[in-house]
Amino acid sequence: MSIHVNQAVPAFELMISDEETIASRDLLGKNIVLYFYPKDNTPGCTQESKDFATLYSEFQTANTEIFGISRDSLKSHMKFKCQYNLPFELASDQNEALCQLFDVLWPKNMFGKIINGISRSTFLIDKKGLLRQEWRKVRVTDHAAVVLAAARAL
Repeated sequence: MSIHVNQAVPAFELMISDEETIASRDLLGKNIVLYFYPKDNTPGCTQESKDFATLYSEFQTANTEIFGISRDSLKSHMKFKCQYNLPFELASDQNEALCQLFDVLWPKNMFGKIINGISRSTFLIDKKGLLRQEWRKVRVTDHAAVVLAAARAL
């Protein structure tokens, strides 16, 4: 299944802790930023998360919730979130359901071995559940500010 800009995003769930899952239907009425990143505590992923955290209150003013998503464990996410005081939730996608839904897994060469890795990507979903914008193969510099401008424009 492929998601396209200006079309409804199929229902999904975000596992944010051992005991809590957020369903996309529970987020209707707010804009949603889903940013997919390869791994907790790596330089680019850390900077991207810190940039979104710095602008978090402005995203909130724009009626927008932020969720970071990777295949890391919930334990890793909690440590990462606490270490950098991230004010938003990180979702674990160890079964790759969200990665597949948003088509963010791509072959990567890791030390001569080809593996499927997350291609840094961000999706902006409006308060009605429509995908309004997507950014693929994201470069971290200024990315959070670009996403904020798009959220404000909704």
